Amino acid sequence: MSIPAKDPAATLDYQVDWSAWLAEGETITGTPVIEVDDGLTLNPPGKNTMAADGKVTFWLAGGTAGQVYTVACQITTSQGRTDQRSFRLSASNR
Repeated sequence: MSIPAKDPAATLDYQVDWSAWLAEGETITGTPVIEVDDGLTLNPPGKNTMAADGKVTFWLAGGTAGQVYTVACQITTSQGRTDQRSFRLSASNR
């Protein structure tokens, strides 16, 4: 799996898609928990985490060129299930 790249000066939205994993009629409830390594800023001012249609969208800013960060997103569903997905994010000047 390739590691997505993010410029340290960019503020970008990222999405984690659970729609294929959710059972029919099951939804993401509450506020998803997003954890990021030090050096990244989660949801800078004016940006919020959103959950809709089985997908979680959040915003990341910052980072240091040459560093690789881990980002984790945990959800709870209307059926009481929880799941967490993680991915690595590489910071590089573009």
